[in-house]
Amino acid sequence: MKSNSNLVNSLKEIVSNGSIDASKIKLLSPEEQELIRELEENHLLNEAISFVESMDEEQNWEEFKERIKIKKKPIVIHWKTVFQYASVFVAMLGLFFVFQNKTTKESKIIIPDDAIQLVLENGDVQILNPNGEKQIIKKDEGVVVSQKENQITYSSDKAITKLVYNEIKIPYGQTFAVTLSDGTKVSMNAGSSLKYPVQFIKGHNREVVLDGEAFFEVTKDKTHPFIVKTRGVDVKVLGTKFNVSSYKEDLDINTVLVEGSVSLSSETNPNQRTLLVPGEKGTWNNVGKDIAVEKVDTRFYTEWMTGELVFRKTAFKDLIIKLERSYNVTIVNNKKELLDKKFNGSFNRNVENIDEVLMALSKIQSFTYKKEGKQITIIN
Repeated sequence: MKSNSNLVNSLKEIVSNGSIDASKIKLLSPEEQELIRELEENHLLNEAISFVESMDEEQNWEEFKERIKIKKKPIVIHWKTVFQYASVFVAMLGLFFVFQNKTTKESKIIIPDDAIQLVLENGDVQILNPNGEKQIIKKDEGVVVSQKENQITYSSDKAITKLVYNEIKIPYGQTFAVTLSDGTKVSMNAGSSLKYPVQFIKGHNREVVLDGEAFFEVTKDKTHPFIVKTRGVDVKVLGTKFNVSSYKEDLDINTVLVEGSVSLSSETNPNQRTLLVPGEKGTWNNVGKDIAVEKVDTRFYTEWMTGELVFRKTAFKDLIIKLERSYNVTIVNNKKELLDKKFNGSFNRNVENIDEVLMALSKIQSFTYKKEGKQITIIN
């Protein structure tokens, strides 16, 4: 069964565009040209495609070919008759679909739920193995991105004049770090994403967009303030160390300052700024739309970087959310009286697995649970 490249190309045009390229039609034999025109004019393309898709190309083709009797007669416009006069057409269409389906399956990128994704400016997605090493070189912008284990680093060999953005997405159960082009290091918690320029541009603020939680160690640059934009709050600094937590499911956005100084402002009142000093937490409430400041132990908000999960008078409903992020599980709570119970505790996800954590919590407030894959159901 030999293929006809001109006919295949025309079929590709039919499948992809729903119309025929007239210039390619001229390259076909008169019989093939007539056949394709009849199929299109009589709206039989879908039937033809469905018919050939239903064929088993390996097993049924020989049987099908035996039943076909090629006759040198004018073509009658009826789809069953059309196929009797179209052995070459059907063969090519069948081969095209076998090839198309195989290629589609091979080229389709399936991104696992637990994959660390680096989304490039053009939409391409790079999957990062936290234990691997690789380089992504953007020659046109002169930007080099290199990965070593659980960190990627940006560097440039020439200045660019246009902002080009990348976005990194961290799944539940993992943490990762990004060193930006100015040397600023961002440690990212599970279930977070950060959008940032591959290179900051002279004369412009250094702006990034955070969804989730991250710890920033910002390189000092007095002429280019560093701004973290979250949902409703901007955190502006020159050079400092601070933690920002801004998960969508949380009512509050928390900024905890470890070193240096930061100013907070909301989108609703950008001219009103709240200054923090080391050891303070600024909380913006999504309901009240205001910023409250209090003294805190900063370790409570930064120990997640070493795998620590610290709970202090934490309601069970909030504790569940943190466990889901840290261990990449889904927890269904059927014991509603637990929701507002307060828990104190400290665990390390690098040492204790989710079963050990739940067993410890169940001794504080009695409950039982069952685990099926990544889903945990609290029964009673």
